[in-house]
Amino acid sequence: MIRPASVADLDQLLALEEQLFGGGAWTEGQLRAELDGPGRIVQVADDEGNTGRLAAYAVTLVAGDTADLLRVGVRPDRQQAGLATSLTAAAMQEAQRAGARRMLLEVADTNGPARALYAAIGFTEIGRRPRYYRDGSDALVLSVGL
Repeated sequence: MIRPASVADLDQLLALEEQLFGGGAWTEGQLRAELDGPGRIVQVADDEGNTGRLAAYAVTLVAGDTADLLRVGVRPDRQQAGLATSLTAAAMQEAQRAGARRMLLEVADTNGPARALYAAIGFTEIGRRPRYYRDGSDALVLSVGL
C-alpha cells in the first residue's frame, strides 16, 4: 500500500536511507525538512502483510509546473518487486494533482536498472552532469510529461 509519509515514519526512512545510500544518505534533518517542506511529497510503501514496516519510499518536490523526483528507495529484499515503478507512478500522479506538467530526475549513468525503469515509464534524457556523483559517475537528467 502506498500512502503519504508522516513524522512517525522518520526512523524507518532514516534507516532505509543509510542502508541504501551509505555516505550519501540524507540526515535526519534533511528527511524532516522533506516531510515538512513546502511543495514536498513524500510517499511510502508499507511491506505486504507487515503494516508499519516500510518497504520503499519516494520524495518529490513540486515547484510551479515542474516536479523533481528527488529520491526513490526500495529495501534490498523488496527490490525487483515493482515497488519503484509503483512509487514513481504515484509520485507522478501526486505531482500532477499539485499542478506539475513535467517531472525531472537525475540518475547515475552507471545505474542500469534505474535507467531501464525510467525509460519504461517514458522518461527521456535531456542533459548530463559530468562527474556529479561521489564516485565520479555522470548524472543523466531525465524528463517526462505529466
